[in-house]
Amino acid sequence: MTAVDFGAFVNELADVSGRTINPFFRSTLIAENKSSHGDFDPVTEADRAAESVMRSMIRRTFPAHGIEGEEFDDERPDAEYVWVLDPIDGTRAFISGLPLWGTLIGLKHHGHPAYGLMHQPFIGERFFGDGGESGYRRGDEQRVIRTRRCAELASATLASTSPRLFEGGALDAFDRVERACQLTRFGTDCYAYCLLAAGHIDLVVEAGLKACDIVPLVPIIEGAGGVITTWDGGPVTGGGAVVAAGDPRVHEQALELLARGAV
Repeated sequence: MTAVDFGAFVNELADVSGRTINPFFRSTLIAENKSSHGDFDPVTEADRAAESVMRSMIRRTFPAHGIEGEEFDDERPDAEYVWVLDPIDGTRAFISGLPLWGTLIGLKHHGHPAYGLMHQPFIGERFFGDGGESGYRRGDEQRVIRTRRCAELASATLASTSPRLFEGGALDAFDRVERACQLTRFGTDCYAYCLLAAGHIDLVVEAGLKACDIVPLVPIIEGAGGVITTWDGGPVTGGGAVVAAGDPRVHEQALELLARGAV
């Protein structure tokens, strides 16, 4: 069974999770701080409710599959197929009423990201890919998406969620990349990677990511022709410091500038 066989089910997960989340958006929802380190790591009732409903559907439909998620403990992480869920990637944007958040649904096969979808239910957008091809859907519109060509950082648009992701040498390394780029935008979370896949921006640089933050996005980026690695050029399946580019030339240039601050 290939990842393509799961496409319809992934869309069902997106439908149900979206119906669960949307009533909470721009409501009087109160966020809890789940961090024990003095920083702010918010979680909401919407996060937990959406992940719970997706987990229930997966257990019922594919009982032998594993599940890794943002809000609950892993289940059968060594299974042949493992679902990777982040019900609201961009919770800070969510609780601020900004629509720059999304539901991430990924599927790993033998540990490799095989299928991914990002759903923004308030806007109604879906970005999806299987590593070979990626697409976009909103309402009746559906099309194949591709990254755009960009030969050098001087012409590139860079995105990152926040400069506070970086500390010490990592911040210095990010600053080197930012200074080399034409334009930088912050506050994008998972949307940045999807806009890269769709050819609207050229580079995303982040650090401190969890696996559920990035694994579902890998097949979307690679299927659109992009490149995504850690700062030292390795796989991103464990999260950490990530650099994604629409053009391999820009990816190579960014890695060179990041090398002194690899984390």
